[in-house]
Amino acid sequence: MQRIRLRYTKRGRLRFTSHRDFQRAFERALRRAGVPMAYSAGFTPHPKVSYANAAPTGTGSEAEYLEIALTEHRDPDKLRELLDESLPAGLDITDAVEARTSGLADRLTASVWELRLDGVAFDDAEKAVSAFLAAETVEVERKAKNGIRHFDARGAVVELRVLPPQPDRPVASACAILRLVVRHLTPAVRPDDVLSGLRAVADLAPPVPAAVTRLAQGLFDEESGTVTDPLAPDREAVPAATPTAAGIAAATASEGPAA
Repeated sequence: MQRIRLRYTKRGRLRFTSHRDFQRAFERALRRAGVPMAYSAGFTPHPKVSYANAAPTGTGSEAEYLEIALTEHRDPDKLRELLDESLPAGLDITDAVEARTSGLADRLTASVWELRLDGVAFDDAEKAVSAFLAAETVEVERKAKNGIRHFDARGAVVELRVLPPQPDRPVASACAILRLVVRHLTPAVRPDDVLSGLRAVADLAPPVPAAVTRLAQGLFDEESGTVTDPLAPDREAVPAATPTAAGIAAATASEGPAA
């Protein structure tokens, strides 16, 4: 059995697809592309697809990950092209590697998010961010299945800053852009929780819903303060090509007779 790990996006209007909607679309793409999927056992077999830390409905993403199991060997790049052609525009397969290491989900420990706040001035956003970062804890609430849940939104935030204003944007169209790096803790702190925190500490309330996009997710590197590519270990684990008999003979001939 071969395992392939894929990176995909949710762009444009497709950001409003739920995780279940994506699952259905992806399974249709697998059938269209003729992928030799491995199936689970039991009365209702289903394709062996493992989804890892999907983005919330309504948020865009450039870095979603999943893993599939195949019954026949396939070239990851060709498989990526076939699946990408079978999915609607906006759900794009951008990377594929053969799984050569374990624990993909364990390597998704942090995310980088971009939050576009239309109608919010740079100075107002900067003051709110400073107040949020200065607080030891920022309690927010979220509606859950069992009622309202209260938790701290500050502890999971590694970085929160306002990007410099864009020189080509008219002054009349205020739009603050935040860059957020957050650890994947329990309970999970989402971008909307951080926005609730900014409202709690500085009364920052964008006039329209924020446009939220995940830019990256992976292991958080403490030294560099960056989020690393979770597929890199699989690329680095590619074994060196085994020398063929012809190659060994050619190498021996080029060295010439021993002195």
